[in-house]
Amino acid sequence: MNRVLVVDDEERITAFVEKGLRKHGFTTMAVHDGDSAVDLARDGDFDLVVLDVGLPRRDGFEVLRCLRERGERLPVILLTSRDGIDDTVRGFDVGADDYLTKPFRFDELLARARARLREPGRAEPTTVSAAGVTLDLRTRQATVDGDEVDLSTREFTLAEALMTNAGAVLTREQLLSRVWGYDFEGSSNVVEVYVGYLRRKLGSSCIETVRGTGYRFRR
Repeated sequence: MNRVLVVDDEERITAFVEKGLRKHGFTTMAVHDGDSAVDLARDGDFDLVVLDVGLPRRDGFEVLRCLRERGERLPVILLTSRDGIDDTVRGFDVGADDYLTKPFRFDELLARARARLREPGRAEPTTVSAAGVTLDLRTRQATVDGDEVDLSTREFTLAEALMTNAGAVLTREQLLSRVWGYDFEGSSNVVEVYVGYLRRKLGSSCIETVRGTGYRFRR
């Protein structure tokens, strides 16, 4: 299952893109500023980045430049409301793999994403491990120090979100987006409740609470 990081400061756009990608079998996470994108977008954690140019803190060009200078080679599709040739050239110069101008049809984004992921040498990870916990992304099985643990679908998805970003702090809003979707209208403390479930099943110390920010899975 390919993992896609969606970076856009418009929640309406991120919700639209995430919903479409999930419908077609992708795993997604959304962030809304350039600093968060730089922190999270790493080879091995994600297979593709859909990156808006007009971001707060750092714009998409600066985010992409930082990723390439750091050695991250995961494919990046830039999204922009600018259609000038100078911006297009600049995007490719700093390392973009593809470029889409807003507004765009989701089918076109999907086709471009699939094309980038079909490129030679991009093997899809089948497991993720951290702090003695291993998730098999094909069978949806979890083990702790080699012993199988029964996780519900929602618990597994939350564990996957945290573990694929092990060491990074994920906010409650990011986890709601990734696991429940922005249109979720259930309990306001649902993230806290499910983190509690995971701590009981995977180990009380595997998930750290970062006060006032969110949660972090230990590496």
